[in-house]
Amino acid sequence: MPIDCPPEAQHQFEEGNRLLQQGDLAGAQAHYKLALAIAPELAEVWANLALLQERKGETADAIGSYSRALALQPTNTQIYLNLGVLLLNHKRFDDAELAFKQALELSAHSAPTWSSLGVLWACRKREDEAEACYRRALAIDPHYARAQFNLSYILMRQGRFEEGWQTREARSDDPLGRYFTFARWRGEDLAGKSIIIGFEAGFGDMIQFVRYATLLKAHGAQRVSLLCHPPLKTLLARMPTVDDVYGYDEAVPQSGWDYWCPPMSLPLHFGTRLDSIPAQVPYLFADALKAAQWQDRLENHPGPRVGLVWQGNPAFENDRDRSIPALDVLAPLLGTPGIHFVSLQKGPAEAAQHHVRMPQSLFVAGPQLHNFDDTAALIANLDLIITVDSAVAHLAGAMGKPCWVLLPDYRPDWRWLTGRTDSPWYPTLRLIQQTTAGDWASPLATVAQDLRNWPSSHTKG
Repeated sequence: MPIDCPPEAQHQFEEGNRLLQQGDLAGAQAHYKLALAIAPELAEVWANLALLQERKGETADAIGSYSRALALQPTNTQIYLNLGVLLLNHKRFDDAELAFKQALELSAHSAPTWSSLGVLWACRKREDEAEACYRRALAIDPHYARAQFNLSYILMRQGRFEEGWQTREARSDDPLGRYFTFARWRGEDLAGKSIIIGFEAGFGDMIQFVRYATLLKAHGAQRVSLLCHPPLKTLLARMPTVDDVYGYDEAVPQSGWDYWCPPMSLPLHFGTRLDSIPAQVPYLFADALKAAQWQDRLENHPGPRVGLVWQGNPAFENDRDRSIPALDVLAPLLGTPGIHFVSLQKGPAEAAQHHVRMPQSLFVAGPQLHNFDDTAALIANLDLIITVDSAVAHLAGAMGKPCWVLLPDYRPDWRWLTGRTDSPWYPTLRLIQQTTAGDWASPLATVAQDLRNWPSSHTKG
């Protein structure tokens, strides 16, 4: 704040900051506006107001507030950086590029700005330029975790796992390291030892990397435990190489093992490369009784049966791009003669089904799916799954079930690699990617055509 800032404006600004930190956006906004009513020339207040408006989803107002802040402080690198990130998040790439380059003109040694510019190039598929920016950021600050993590996306997408797994270790600090009283596993000899795999990220991540429990046992671990998301507990407890499973919603001992390890660090310690991915499937199995119960429920749908999932978890950062916006977009598929479709959809899209007229060819199973064990039992009775990039894709792959995965053009997940129609992680998966961002019509037309030919080829196979 300027030295001559009116004390009352200073007080209102500080109170706004306190409330913003507590998550009281409405209260913080009121205090910022009071501060600006007293001293409208305070760039810091405009900048913080912009940050608040950004969190509230008031994009146009946030851009306006950042612009007011820059008019008052045209040499403030951080404000240009914040504005650039906002513009980037809303795919205003040209404007974001200008903001980042202006920030670099003011401070050419800003590792956060170089890293953010790298994200911009990655979003525009200019991966060589993105990698150069990340490495420039790391040359300035070798310990800048965000640049390391961003670099891992490029490396992993390109299958450059040797460096990719290492840079991915820069992801957010794992709270389990502050909870467990024993050592984190970093590749030590496991002969006769016990280890617990902690949870991290989403359901799909846990399903993908829990396969490493088998490798832990093969390398001598006497006891392998899992700590997982509660909806996965019953399913994962059926793994032959897992001794016990805890949900993170229950009391978990702080001691009792020799080591703990987050699941996404296991590939690093096993030296996983493209040609050494442990891809033996199935490694997850349905409950036989539940599967038989689903067989009875589906007796009026003798097959071929195709499961559908068109939306993922809305909390995922790229969900708007990876998810299909509405069920009616799937009309080219649902009209395929001779196919019995089954909706495995959960989440907000499941609730939305109650407000639309459902196609007669679609059996809605979502209300009967209470956890992933239920979903696995249903999948065991299906012939094919068609899904967006969701946890169901991982579950189908882990069960060795044929699955067609619809991928976005914009920022597809690193694990599907670049330019592939198959997955080295899951031999039964087929990848079908958009060629234009936001255009689901073209890939769905391809799927619909292939689906018309699929029953006969499926029967012959």
